[in-house]
Amino acid sequence: MSRVTLPFTDAAADRVVPPTGHTAWLTGFTAAAMTFLAVFALALSLASGRLADRWQEALSNTATIRISAPPDQIEAQTRAVLTLLSTTPGVGEARALSDVEQRDLLEPWFGPDLPVDSLALPQLVEFSSVGQGYDAQGLRLRLQAEAPGAVLDDHTRWRRPLAVAAERLRLLGWLSLALIGGAMAAMITLAANAALAANAQVIRVLRLVGATDGFIAGAFVRRFTLRALAGSLAGVALGALAIFALPSADEAGGFLTGLGFQGYGWFAPLSLPVLAALVAFGATRAAARKKLSELM
Repeated sequence: MSRVTLPFTDAAADRVVPPTGHTAWLTGFTAAAMTFLAVFALALSLASGRLADRWQEALSNTATIRISAPPDQIEAQTRAVLTLLSTTPGVGEARALSDVEQRDLLEPWFGPDLPVDSLALPQLVEFSSVGQGYDAQGLRLRLQAEAPGAVLDDHTRWRRPLAVAAERLRLLGWLSLALIGGAMAAMITLAANAALAANAQVIRVLRLVGATDGFIAGAFVRRFTLRALAGSLAGVALGALAIFALPSADEAGGFLTGLGFQGYGWFAPLSLPVLAALVAFGATRAAARKKLSELM
């Protein structure tokens, strides 16, 4: 078969493809719906990346020491821990959490009326790491010697599962984009096949008057590519508006993870119509080559 021309090069070839009918709205609607979903999949991928970075940064630079000791020894061991931390290389600011701060930490689990004063809660000491960080194993040994009731928690057991979860969310977003692209290609292929079958007689007449298969296929490729591009632009606009209308994480009490775009990330959905047009171009081109070979 002759080479298929680019989809934007011959506007006169549009007369080969009927401008209306079920294939017209099917292609445009499919492109709009799939792009609308792709906007959310893209937002999920980008938000998951930001979430992973935020979790890693929040947990990697801080650690806590839990001091569990008899009430008459809590204050002395707390002072010993603070003194020890002040002389430990790689440790930055260190401070003991107040009763109010510890109550705030427990409030999401036990409610606001937790009687902290009547409970034998351990004392928490929070500190940050600076430079190359501190030697966790060495710090544990020093705590064991100078404050037997102190236990170091460097957040490793929290950091790793959270990072893995965020990476899997990001992978899910990219997988969703791939599935959406495949579904769009399948629907456009069906629409192109239907249009080619409906115009079989027109195609035969065009061949009789000297039209090449490249010209005929290019007409279908052009029309379906432009339909997909127009539908995808509408889908991006609707998807961006829906993302913009989502409540922020603060308004939802921290339940949402900031699903959406930030800064230059708002330009990322603009790539989706281009990708949709490329998918439509490839799907229609393959369908046209196959169908025209069957009409020989």
